[in-house]
Amino acid sequence: MLFSNKTQDANNLTVIQKKLSRKDSMTDTAFLLTITISLFIAIYALSIIFLGDKGFNKVQMFFNLFNENAALIVIACGLSVVMITGSIDISVGGSTALICTACIVCLNNYNFNFYTALLLALAIGLTFGAVQGFLIAYLDMQPFIVTLAGMFLGRGLVALIEVNQIQVKNADFEKLSGSRLQIPFIGDYNRKGDFIQSKLEYGVIVALIIVCIMYWILRKTNLGRSFYAVGGNSQSALMLGINVRRTRFNAHLLCGLLAGIGGFLYLFHTRSGSVQQATGLEMDAIAASIIGGTLLTGGVGNIFGTLFGVLTSGIALLVVTAIGSQDPWWPQITRAAMLCFFIVLQSIICSRKKTNKL
Repeated sequence: MLFSNKTQDANNLTVIQKKLSRKDSMTDTAFLLTITISLFIAIYALSIIFLGDKGFNKVQMFFNLFNENAALIVIACGLSVVMITGSIDISVGGSTALICTACIVCLNNYNFNFYTALLLALAIGLTFGAVQGFLIAYLDMQPFIVTLAGMFLGRGLVALIEVNQIQVKNADFEKLSGSRLQIPFIGDYNRKGDFIQSKLEYGVIVALIIVCIMYWILRKTNLGRSFYAVGGNSQSALMLGINVRRTRFNAHLLCGLLAGIGGFLYLFHTRSGSVQQATGLEMDAIAASIIGGTLLTGGVGNIFGTLFGVLTSGIALLVVTAIGSQDPWWPQITRAAMLCFFIVLQSIICSRKKTNKL
């Protein structure tokens, strides 16, 4: 009986520690999200004030942030999931290039339509996610090495399929990808005084729906809470009865699914494919996740933060370009400075956590 009571007390202590840890994580998440949103608003407001003549005072400029980054938003959501569990995936750029090239070849030469091309993209993304997730979760291989191999594999397969850059020549797909959703009562006046409605790509609607779904999964389901628990402390998660291996596998599988959707949205936007397609996309997604408040050490992250991380990075690069600098390294320097700021901020949070534990 005494042993049973001690066991029960230990279990209760573990549950209490988990709740406290989750409360801290939520506080850290809210703090990092506030910083990201504030930074985005500040940069955008300053760009309107000082660069209004460059088009930043136009409503369409705001919507273009979403039009240009719809695919990145979806892929960055997948990266946020695996980073929350304490893992990483740098294969998404290679899988995106493979999705674009394979879908174009099938659309042009094998009478694929929009839906069959979408199924192909999802199959490629899920295959990458399942294989890499199995190697990482069940064979305990290093995520960086496994996904690095996945990146090389994806681009190698692209070279086998088609060496040169190719374009979509499917009339139905081109017509659908070229269509835009006109937003009523919102727009800008041109120089002639004519009112032009703002336009939004259909891929943006898909990206925003996925952001909402991912937020619900992470915050309202047992699967999402398992991601946070494993990333926060895998040993404590194991003691609570969470299947750590399966959770890590599910994280990479979900990342692969989102990479498939994001890769198809990338094709939907660019309508082209090549070996060099989406070069650096994985780093852009990781950077957006970090700027959005996802800790590199795992356990903390917010999907809406990832969304604003993409937008903040996008508006910062637009500002640097609009200033007039033709040097290609300035956008990269700007992104590096933002990353350093948020990594230092995350280090302070991690140090505070360690101090509180002591």
